[in-house]
Amino acid sequence: MDLSKYIKPAAEQPQAEAPQQMTKEEYAALKKAEREEVWARVDGQAEAVFKDSASMQAFLDFVAACTPQSTRNLLILYEQNPEIRHPRTFEKWKEAGRSVITGETGYTFFTEQNYTREDGTAATGYALVKAFDISQTRGPQPAAETVHAPEELLAALIEQSPVRLELSDQLPDRVQAQYVPRQHTIFVRNDMDETAAFCSVVREQAHASFDTVGRGYTRQAFAAQSYCAAYIAAKKFGIDTSAFRFDKVCEIGTGLDTQGKRAFLSDVKSAAYTVSRGIRSSLREVEQTIQPDAFSVEAPPATAKPAKAKAEKNKADESR
Repeated sequence: MDLSKYIKPAAEQPQAEAPQQMTKEEYAALKKAEREEVWARVDGQAEAVFKDSASMQAFLDFVAACTPQSTRNLLILYEQNPEIRHPRTFEKWKEAGRSVITGETGYTFFTEQNYTREDGTAATGYALVKAFDISQTRGPQPAAETVHAPEELLAALIEQSPVRLELSDQLPDRVQAQYVPRQHTIFVRNDMDETAAFCSVVREQAHASFDTVGRGYTRQAFAAQSYCAAYIAAKKFGIDTSAFRFDKVCEIGTGLDTQGKRAFLSDVKSAAYTVSRGIRSSLREVEQTIQPDAFSVEAPPATAKPAKAKAEKNKADESR
């Protein structure tokens, strides 16, 4: 069969048009539209978090389970997949010795980027890239998290406290602990179980973290943020969180615009991260402390020499 009538010589074949290259202005407009679309999604997710108690709790669960991220990344990642636990860019996973599984699709992700302004000065901004969760990679398995007893966690929490803690029998009924700014001290009731003690001390440490210059700290202004931070820390370390409710938190959200909601969540995240870092630091110090080992290898006890050998040694010494 003659295929020449179907397959034309190369010179006669229609040439595909080369893709039209965008101008600098067109490229800038495209990137601007992309950024605006992603920020609209971030804002939409911030609004959705405050929808009701279940929505707030689900997002705080995500913050507790995910590795530390910026607030904007937490929101955009949660919007894409609430099961993400440890996101990194392709290059960062490569540096960590893991490879992205072929065919996996990345998630929209903000990354910091240094650039030079038109006037020549240095500045820091962000770029939109793709990140991959650890579940989308292969490589050496990360070490399993050590499970600590509530007593250990409470001891670590107290050990790393950024402000003084003092036992008090003068606290009002139903007040487990309270931070007093004037004295820079957390007063704690002495009759609580480990769960209540951990959650209440974390909450008050979060309050203390907000008592900084320029924040205009009052207890009422940061009560909801501190409460949410306590939930994240408790969830992260496996402490019972069944007593937490978020209806009042969501009521506060009705008075905030979208930017205010993002700022609220940023405060919650920052306080929770600060307390959690302190607990982990204290636990590492305990793990690195040299302690007696039940399986230590000791030198065998000295045994008495036979009487005959001792007598012969004494005789030899006398003859010298």
